[in-house]
Amino acid sequence: MVTGTDWAVVKRNAPPLSFRCKARRNMRVNHLDWKEVYKSRLCTADEAVRNIKSGETVLLAHCVGEPPALTDALADNAERFENVEVRHMVSLGLGRHAAPGMEKHFRVNPMFASANVRACLAEGRGDFTPAFFHEVPKLIRTGQLTMDVLMCQVSPPDEHGYCNLGTSVDYTLQALKSARLVLAQVNENFPCTYGDGFVHVSEIDCFVEANTPMFELKPPAIGDVEKAIGEYCASLIEDGSTLQLGIGGIPDAVMLFLKNKKDLGIHSEMISDGTLELFESGVITNRLKSENKGKMTVAFLMGTNRLYSFAHKNPAVEVRPVDYVNHPIVISRQHKIVSINSAIQIDFQGQVNAEAMGLRQFSGVGGQVDFIRGASMSDGGKAIIAMPAVTVKKDGSIISKIVPFLDEGAPVTTSRNDIDYVVTEYGIAPLKGQSLRQRAKNLVNIAHPDKRPELMEEFEKRFK
Repeated sequence: MVTGTDWAVVKRNAPPLSFRCKARRNMRVNHLDWKEVYKSRLCTADEAVRNIKSGETVLLAHCVGEPPALTDALADNAERFENVEVRHMVSLGLGRHAAPGMEKHFRVNPMFASANVRACLAEGRGDFTPAFFHEVPKLIRTGQLTMDVLMCQVSPPDEHGYCNLGTSVDYTLQALKSARLVLAQVNENFPCTYGDGFVHVSEIDCFVEANTPMFELKPPAIGDVEKAIGEYCASLIEDGSTLQLGIGGIPDAVMLFLKNKKDLGIHSEMISDGTLELFESGVITNRLKSENKGKMTVAFLMGTNRLYSFAHKNPAVEVRPVDYVNHPIVISRQHKIVSINSAIQIDFQGQVNAEAMGLRQFSGVGGQVDFIRGASMSDGGKAIIAMPAVTVKKDGSIISKIVPFLDEGAPVTTSRNDIDYVVTEYGIAPLKGQSLRQRAKNLVNIAHPDKRPELMEEFEKRFK
């Protein structure tokens, strides 16, 4: 966990910086002269990326913080580079660096398999690095996760010369402190958020002004399956609970059934648009949180422009580094924190695969284990896996997500010891304190009715 008073320690432990970067970080900037500093570092996107050297590692800011003007310029200048490694977690851009034919110039090595790099990984043209989300800043600090260049988005500097990381403080702040070179797209559409995202212009090497549209993720459709899951999940949430919710139909469906709850709080790696109605109606007050009372505490934001406008200079929202927000010890200090995450598969033992289809990487561990373990340690906390009982294929056939065994090669994202409850549209299966036989039976009971006979056959073979 890194607090605001620890940056001296962070810098001492950071990987060696280039002479230029050392000069940038050690220079004494008269804050009355910040406009001159900013002006002297303005350049085009092409000029900015040409400071990257072949063989270096470029880290993209997370999620909505990814700078499209700079990633486009990186791909446009591909012929200038050889063996540049590109790393990120959730990436919302076009991913042109991962396209076929780019292998000579770029090596993809994400910590989360976003849609724009899945084919690259599946075809063996890239690597994948597993990592708990809360550990990424530490991995950057210690040099275990190599990175030389950060490319990010920031809001325009304020009257004191401070830009803001807006939607994505998470690992981006630590990367900015540790990088040899920091390239920032300055975007007037980018929100300024309170928390730990303020960065003085002297901390950035190149500024590229480009007012590109914000990445938006439209609210998902909520069907009968999601509503049933949401209602079951909501029944496990007590008044005064603090919530961690992700993005998608299930989290938004949970919100539909919380309108009669009181004094809920938010401590979550992210929030999306589904949170806003509960906040505006007074259901979310953050009044009873154990830490950061009165605040929705998150590491990043992902949603629509309505969410970004809501968060802009809003004291009720604070965006902080992920090694604070997602640290299991910090999470455990929140009274009655409820963590709701999803899965691709769960086996009879209660082992969760939330990130791959066999050997094919589909996403990543993200913050699932961070919050499940934190919730398990919290006084009154609950760790929930919520998912539809089946995956529906294009031809209309169904595949059970509750299985006797995980697919060959699939990772165990969350161990069988961690989950309190599994929820599908057919009910709630408690796992904590249950024997292997009982938890398997509980899971079969909430499987799709069409899949229960074959699951019971496997159950009988195993448990006789």
